[in-house]
Amino acid sequence: MSQNLGAVGEKITNLVEKIQLLEAKLQNTEKEVLELRSLTGGTPQVAFSAALRESGSGDTGPFTTATPLQYKRVFSNAGSNYNSATGIFTATVKGMYFFRFSMFNNLSQSPNSVVSLMKNGQRLTSVWDTSGTDANDMGSNAVVIPLNLGDSVYVELQPNRIVYDDGMNYNTFSGFLLFAM
Repeated sequence: MSQNLGAVGEKITNLVEKIQLLEAKLQNTEKEVLELRSLTGGTPQVAFSAALRESGSGDTGPFTTATPLQYKRVFSNAGSNYNSATGIFTATVKGMYFFRFSMFNNLSQSPNSVVSLMKNGQRLTSVWDTSGTDANDMGSNAVVIPLNLGDSVYVELQPNRIVYDDGMNYNTFSGFLLFAM
């Protein structure tokens, strides 16, 4: 019996030592998290802004299917969530976001532009100009939406439509994290 009590006492001593080590590691991790938060102001930094063309001028489109626009001239991309090769913003922080996009129609004789802001393949809002007596119109739209990790947001040019851009950067796509959730 005393042998069993001795073995149990030794196990308890070992467990206490392990718990103390884990507590010390937890305290160090908490300190590191606080230091990282102080470096970023406590809020993850997620923001981007981009224009459609890197250089030159001309139409984008038409395409036979709805196509994400690839905004190539990146003004900022804090957090690296926007991919200029695909035109897609992917959330790496769960939170509430603000997105804005603008559209400048083509310089052809009949306006023929329709773009939509998409979240995970679902249309949120659009800007369009498909008829009229003038050839140059511009519009914009914006949303505030919640995103989960991995959600994607992009601007989609609708089938058989055109947008025009040049060095004035009329067509833009921007977004930023309002607050994490």
